[in-house]
Amino acid sequence: MDDVLKLPAHGRYDWSPITKRKHYTWPGGKRLAFYIAVNIEHFAFNTGRGMDPFDINAGQSTRNWAWRDYGNRIGNFRLFDILDELKLPATILLNSAVCYEYPEIVERIKLRGDDVCGHGRTNAETYKGMWEADERRALKECVDVIAKHVGTRPTGWMGPGAVESSVTPDLLKELGYTHLLDWPVDDQPIWMRTRSGPILSVPYPMELNDAGTLAWRDHSGREFADMIVDQFEELLEQSEKQPLVFALSLHGFIVGQPFRLRPLRNAIKHCVTHKHAKDIWFTRAVDIAEYCMKMEPGIIPGSEEAAAWGKSAKGKK
Repeated sequence: MDDVLKLPAHGRYDWSPITKRKHYTWPGGKRLAFYIAVNIEHFAFNTGRGMDPFDINAGQSTRNWAWRDYGNRIGNFRLFDILDELKLPATILLNSAVCYEYPEIVERIKLRGDDVCGHGRTNAETYKGMWEADERRALKECVDVIAKHVGTRPTGWMGPGAVESSVTPDLLKELGYTHLLDWPVDDQPIWMRTRSGPILSVPYPMELNDAGTLAWRDHSGREFADMIVDQFEELLEQSEKQPLVFALSLHGFIVGQPFRLRPLRNAIKHCVTHKHAKDIWFTRAVDIAEYCMKMEPGIIPGSEEAAAWGKSAKGKK
């Protein structure tokens, strides 16, 4: 049927129903991979992008800048305390501007040994609409600044607002990134295509994310805690059929508010102390990515094509 309507498509990956995939396990035979992503961000003052606690369409103001700055003064440290208390690793989605604006936060990240993903220079800007050369320069700056201040370069990426241009994955691959979190498409990792070879997509939540749930849809802290527990329990049950990823996205200026912090702590504690905790891999996004990259081709969706690309690239050297 050559005359059917063909809509614009991205071509980054093929459709793959989860019911038709090969089985595998996480390290030690674990069924569910569990990681927490902490977004640590810096915003421009009175300009650029940035959410508002009262009106999602509001422009930038002193009030909403100060609300977001609460995270870097107080909220992020309270989240670190919870993670320390529960002995949990984390994946830090880090604006590179945080490195020179808030050095004590970076020192805490280094002390904990957290996985650091590039999260742009600042959440006041996104890359959609940039000229390709400008985007490449911005992405490269993020790599270089984090490498300088953290001590290791990021290999994972989560864009500001999870917003990409049409070439962001291509540029990320060309700058040495191995995995990204921008595509909330699956409960398992999948391989994606770029013009310069494969890049792995690690699951990241748009729904189990305090920005969307608490700041945009105005749920309460206790409702968000219930969502965490329900998501966890359902995925744990579903993981008896296939390995899955539970990911939780947090911002210090949102859940770091004391009235939200208490139910959040209880929800995370529920997961960590669960009677089936032995079946859960409490981990980081980078560890999930590296584990998947070592699997035989044909297991992770898109992995056969990714392996073929790798062999072709080696043959050209």
